Amino acid sequence: METMGFEEMWEKIIACDKTYDGLFYTAVKTTKIYCRPSCRSRKPKKENVRFYAHREEAQTAGFRACKRCRPEAERTPHAALIRSVSAFLLREHKQALSLRDISAFAGVSRYHLERLFKQETSETPRSFLEKIRVDKAARLLRTTDRGSLDICYESGFRSPSHFYKAFRRLTACTPSQYRRRSADSGDAAACGTDPAHPPKEVVVRE
Repeated sequence: METMGFEEMWEKIIACDKTYDGLFYTAVKTTKIYCRPSCRSRKPKKENVRFYAHREEAQTAGFRACKRCRPEAERTPHAALIRSVSAFLLREHKQALSLRDISAFAGVSRYHLERLFKQETSETPRSFLEKIRVDKAARLLRTTDRGSLDICYESGFRSPSHFYKAFRRLTACTPSQYRRRSADSGDAAACGTDPAHPPKEVVVRE
C-alpha cells in the first residue's frame, strides 16, 4: 500500500478491481465491516472509508469481515506467498525486476513461483507486474499533464517500445489516445479496455 494513495485505492474499489485483492482492505466506519477491493457490495460514501494494508489491522481497529467477499478466508495453502509476492511487485514496480529477482524475494525456484503464481492468479509474475505498470501509467495520463515518455519511465517501463506495446495491448489504444478520449468523455475506459478491467482478470486469491 506504500505506493498507493487514498484516491487511487478509492478508484480500485469503485471499479471492483480484483488485481488488488490482498494488497489492501477497505473498511467502512458506519458498518464496521472490511472488504476486498473487488467486493460487489453497495459502495460506501467516500468519507466513511478507511484503508488498511493488512486485514489484521482492520480487525484490530474493530472491523469485522464482510460475509459477501470473505476477506479473512485463506482459500489455498499458497495464498500468503502469492499475496506477499504481489505486494512486492506493487511496491517495487518501478525497479528492473527479473523472474530471478522475484523468485529470490519469494525464496522459491523460478519454476515453482511461476507455476504457483499462475495457478493462483491466472497470470505470470511478469504479466502481473506489467498490468500494474500500465495501471500506474493510465492513472498518470488521466490525472497529470506529464509527457508519455516521462510516464513510461515513472511507471516502471525500461523502454518506450515496451511501454507503448503493453499499453496498447491492455487498453486497446495508445497513451495519447487514452488521454484524449478519457478527457473528452470522462471515462477511463473510453478506448475500449481500462487497465482496471483487464481482458483476463488477475485474481489474487486470499
